[in-house]
Amino acid sequence: MTLFLISAARAVIEMLGLCLIGQGALHVLAGRGRESNRIYQLFALITRAPRQLVAAIMPGFTGRATGVACFVILLLLWLGLAFLRKII
Repeated sequence: MTLFLISAARAVIEMLGLCLIGQGALHVLAGRGRESNRIYQLFALITRAPRQLVAAIMPGFTGRATGVACFVILLLLWLGLAFLRKII
């Protein structure tokens, strides 16, 4: 049961990280028209909660820095869960 919970948490974190990567790629590719792009809006909706959490934890970060910090935190959590899964 513990292994399943670790794997499920890892899958959710991986999905959030991939959505942040996609949102960043669309930020670069779509330019100013990104706000009207439906896929960008979907990625923004999915990643809103983790980005707000990071913005609340680190109030000095704004804009892109929040997204990058959120991705780094998610990456560290994902790696930590991978390590935890190995030792269990």
